[in-house]
Amino acid sequence: MASTTTKLNVNSRPAAGSRAVRRLRRGGRVPGVLYGGGGEPIGFDADARELRLALAGSGAVLDLSIDGAKSTPVVLKEAQRHPVRGETVHVDLLRVNLDEAISAVVPLELTGIDDAPGVKEGGVLEQITRELNVEALPTAIPESIVHEVGEMQIGETILLGALATPEGVTLLDDLEETVIATLSPPRLQSETADEIEAETEVVGEDGAQADAEGAASEGSDEE
Repeated sequence: MASTTTKLNVNSRPAAGSRAVRRLRRGGRVPGVLYGGGGEPIGFDADARELRLALAGSGAVLDLSIDGAKSTPVVLKEAQRHPVRGETVHVDLLRVNLDEAISAVVPLELTGIDDAPGVKEGGVLEQITRELNVEALPTAIPESIVHEVGEMQIGETILLGALATPEGVTLLDDLEETVIATLSPPRLQSETADEIEAETEVVGEDGAQADAEGAASEGSDEE
């Protein structure tokens, strides 16, 4: 479950152009904006390393303090990442009331895949849904939801309704229509190299024979 013990101290920053933002990033800072909660949007910048650690260890909720002021519970609304390096280049945070449920997206992890009888028989297990839309109090949002698939047989399909969720967490997607995973029969093997080679030889022989017959025919016509 998430907790509010992860602190993040940031500095307020005025609206600035792209040049100032680039200077921030070169200095190891990440720009961001705080929204919601009935307050005005506030621009800030955070130490890149502290932000990375806070987001990795907090689950859903952070205690955000701007310029040393009293901390406010917030959740990550959106993080923009560098397309090549993958590092966070901008964050949007959202003020929350710890007594009011919010919607969030959490990852779904499947365990026991290699132990499933259908997989051992050569079947192909495919995870269709990897993220779940949930609703819960900010402090009750799990970092992930785990589901065991170690009993799956070939031909089985797992729907969202089969998942067990932590107390206080509600799944928002259709329980009977959302497919989580399928286990399909073994896929047909393509032709072996020997079969392809044998067919190639037959085609080659037929082609050579046809060429010989064609040449003989042309010679006969010339006579």
